[in-house]
This record gives sequence, C-alpha cells and structure tokens, in this order.
Amino acid sequence: MQSKPGGRPHLSHVDRSGRPRMVDVSAKADSAREATAKGSVYMKAETLALVTSGRAAKGDVLTTAQVAGIMAAKRTHELIPLCHPLPLTHIDVSLEPDDGRNAVDISATVRTTAKTGVEMEALTAVSVAALTVYDMLKAAQRDIRIGDIRLVRKTGGKSGEIALE
Repeated sequence: MQSKPGGRPHLSHVDRSGRPRMVDVSAKADSAREATAKGSVYMKAETLALVTSGRAAKGDVLTTAQVAGIMAAKRTHELIPLCHPLPLTHIDVSLEPDDGRNAVDISATVRTTAKTGVEMEALTAVSVAALTVYDMLKAAQRDIRIGDIRLVRKTGGKSGEIALE
C-alpha cells in the first residue's frame, strides 16, 4: 500500500473509481526477485506420528504436499485474479515435522527475473501445501489447524530486501 498526497492510503490494485485493476508493470525493469513464505499445520501427536512414520492412509503426506505447493506456485496467476503470470526460475517447498509443537512447518522460496515480485507465489505455495496436509490427514483428525501463513522475506525490485522475520 502506498500513500497518496495528504497521507491517505493508495491501493495499487484499485483504479481511481474504486474498480479492481491489474497493475501496469510495463515500464518497470526486470530484476532478480525472491520471496520466502512460511506457515504451519497443527495437529495431535498421534496424527503427526502418522506423518512421520509414513502410515497415513492416503500415502506420503510430506512429498505430496511438497509437490502440491510447487504446482500451486506455478499457477498463482490462475488463482489470484490480479496477479501477473511470471516466469518462475526456482521453487523450493519444504515441510518439516516438529514433534515439540505437534506441527508440520512449511517454507516456500520462489525466484524469478521479472518486472514484479513473487510474494503471492510463495504464499500460495505454502497455503496449498498446508491444505494438502489437511486433506491427507482429515480422516484421522478433523480439527487440524492451519496457521501462521506469512511472508518472511523478499528481495528485488525498487524496495530491495525486506526481512519480516
């Protein structure tokens, strides 16, 4: 969000009449950009044990969710109406069980060289990976909780590096 003269917030995806619009990035220079997002899926210890032992009824939860996150990052522009399609050059999605918190922690890093950033792609990768974990375990536990999805770092463009964590 940027500020208009007088200090009022300006939303870049809204035109002067308040209608949604895709931001015109045609005048921007291509630059190397990277974004990392994280999130967690919380469950009972017994459910996490199904994940870590490989005994979940639907199969390998972590690998399936990893692939789902990668696929989702590549299709972000089809899911989020005002996102630009981007030529992604790298996607890394990792899932790590945390026995102490009864959680699966998810991290996604996405890279491109383009006119706009990849924050939405990283956030989408984490979100879909988390939903996949939920889907694969819902028969074992209905009250699984997805949370803490956030952008933790971005680089590139005119704002440079922003570390949020």
